[in-house]
Amino acid sequence: MLISDEAKKIIRNQTTQLSRNAEDEIEQSTQVDPTEREQLIKSRRGHGTFRINVERIDKHCRVTKTTAKELLIASHIKPWKRFDDIEKIYGNNGLLLAPHIDKLFDAGFISFEQDGTILISPRLDYNVLRQWRINENLNVGSFSDK
Repeated sequence: MLISDEAKKIIRNQTTQLSRNAEDEIEQSTQVDPTEREQLIKSRRGHGTFRINVERIDKHCRVTKTTAKELLIASHIKPWKRFDDIEKIYGNNGLLLAPHIDKLFDAGFISFEQDGTILISPRLDYNVLRQWRINENLNVGSFSDK
């Protein structure tokens, strides 16, 4: 599916506005102390840097091959809370995923071996894989050891 340049522009503008609104909301919150407020804002901005770094490595969703980056999610492979500030934005700790694939990944229904072979949780209803046309023998390409 092709997305027009105008649609991409609208999505980009809305995403930027949502980001600004979220930062404004954090800034104005009286239920968050100033130190935590600053950390939340830095975290939001850091995710933007993380995404840019992931996009330097991945050009599409490894599962669906979707290339419309404004529709993809930059997902951490290892939870970001386990890393220091530099590691949190490291592109090799991420991959671009379509939203429905990210949901499966984030919930632990799917994962990947180092060589890219898909791992499927026994908790996942295999009908979901068939409905979303996800091959249970999929290999998405190897991941960096870095």
